[in-house]
Amino acid sequence: MNIALIAHDAKKELMVQFCIAYCGVLSRHNLCATGTTGKMVAEATGLNITRYLSGSQGGDQQIASRISYNEIDLLLFFRDPMTVKPNEPNDTDMFRLCDMHNIPVATNIATAEVLIHGLERGDLDWRDIVNPTFK
Repeated sequence: MNIALIAHDAKKELMVQFCIAYCGVLSRHNLCATGTTGKMVAEATGLNITRYLSGSQGGDQQIASRISYNEIDLLLFFRDPMTVKPNEPNDTDMFRLCDMHNIPVATNIATAEVLIHGLERGDLDWRDIVNPTFK
């Protein structure tokens, strides 16, 4: 699976800790991330992560583009709900794209853990159910 990682500044350390905890599961998949998040996770875990620009420079839009081309299978986007972000309309567009393409999204650690456990068990092979000819 192709998994995208994004975290607002206040949630980057949480993303790092999450990826450390689930490094074994994540290592079996293709990972991409916005710049700073990807750098922090890669340095802490040794995971191979394709890094895009940082979110404020358009990295979130680069990931959104991959979502629109069905190149992302799962999005882990740890959001900071307490701080208004100048690029929040981009976030909303990304969530809309995920809804259009049936991409599972976690915006907090509780949902991320549910998805990662499902991924580990093999429960998230949903594209075969939704579109058997996808692969």
